[in-house]
Amino acid sequence: MLRLMCKGKIHRAVVTEADLDYVGSITIDPLLMKEAGILPYEMVQVTSLRNATRWKTYAIPGPAQSGKIGLNGPPAHLFSPGDLVIILSLALMTPEEIEALRPRVVFVDENNQVVRVEEHDLIIKEQEEKRQ
Repeated sequence: MLRLMCKGKIHRAVVTEADLDYVGSITIDPLLMKEAGILPYEMVQVTSLRNATRWKTYAIPGPAQSGKIGLNGPPAHLFSPGDLVIILSLALMTPEEIEALRPRVVFVDENNQVVRVEEHDLIIKEQEEKRQ
């Protein structure tokens, strides 16, 4: 069985632009993409802290060290500059892949510059032992 897992996250990024006339996607500073383990053209989920809107689209790299978080195309109707968002990188994984998973959470400041990165261990084995 495959499970949908969060493999990386950019936490509380600030939307810097919303461009309705762009073809589509979310533009992300490539340094943030790298820290969160997001590849160019990878599908991501973007969630607004302002109104709980969720949008799935693909990520494209913007200018390095720009802090750019740009919602392009239709999501420009749903997200506005200044909105705080959470960007999730999701993956369908086998149980074996899940055992090796170390999700990364990228925390940013108000300029979308990396403040810290946390890697998390899954505690699946400990939870299973407690159930027995």
